[in-house]
Amino acid sequence: MSKEPPVIEVKDLVRSYRSTEAVLGLNLRVQPGRCYGFFGRNGAGKTTTIKCLLDLLRPTSGTVRLFGMDPARDELAVKRRFAYVPDTVAFYPWMSVQQWFNYLASFREKWNQQLERELTNRFQIDLKQNANSLSKGQKMQVALIGALCPEPELLILDEPTSGLDPLVRREFIKTVIGAYQEGDPGKRTVFVSTHLITEFEGLIDEFTVIEQGRDIVTMETDDARADFRKMRSRFAGELPKLDRVPGWMPRFEGRELEVCVNGDREQTIAKLRALGGEVIAEESLSLEEIFLVILNQNTAKS
Repeated sequence: MSKEPPVIEVKDLVRSYRSTEAVLGLNLRVQPGRCYGFFGRNGAGKTTTIKCLLDLLRPTSGTVRLFGMDPARDELAVKRRFAYVPDTVAFYPWMSVQQWFNYLASFREKWNQQLERELTNRFQIDLKQNANSLSKGQKMQVALIGALCPEPELLILDEPTSGLDPLVRREFIKTVIGAYQEGDPGKRTVFVSTHLITEFEGLIDEFTVIEQGRDIVTMETDDARADFRKMRSRFAGELPKLDRVPGWMPRFEGRELEVCVNGDREQTIAKLRALGGEVIAEESLSLEEIFLVILNQNTAKS
């Protein structure tokens, strides 16, 4: 029996705009059933990569495959298996919310009407209201509901919760997107590009950090939490200068130093003791803190 291909596979992707290279040799591999984070600063190449996945842009070079297929050559076969929510959504100006859902459903083999009712009731969406007259947050809710109701194998999200208020955002991510994956464990995949990394903290299984069009780190979340640590050290005597402190993102609070480390725990403890510090606490970093350390490390190398 042949092994199931990756849901997303990108090899040496390059995408140029005239003299600018937005993506430069990017590699990605997303296995089925994962919630995969795609992190980077503004302008790092995330949206360009997603547009190549969707066949909205053609690669300058390299290959893009979804479900083992070329999204340009096998367009229909690929598009029937995923749903996409961009960072900005718009609707036909004459359609109500219900007409919009009916329109989307007409293109799909399957549409979960019960889920549509449950989610529109939960988030108090008026199905009779003109979809284009909704607030930015409500438009995003409608777009997310429309992406979930076909129960696709792959959900591609590009800054999907930027317009939602914090309470709704938390419920949508933790409850709705989490429940989407649990509905068919091991088969439903989420690929999310977001600046709100903390909001997806409990869902991300694996992530890639992209910088200047290149993938600089790809890690399992559990491995990252084991490698990246935060240490607090107390100094009784003279405080060392920050440029002498080992690790990343050091900062003082009174006589206590907080510093982030990546895999060099014992060496860092020894160096802190040599500077006159006593390590008093240690904990894992959040995903957002890990992301910031990775960017700091990459900047230091370049």
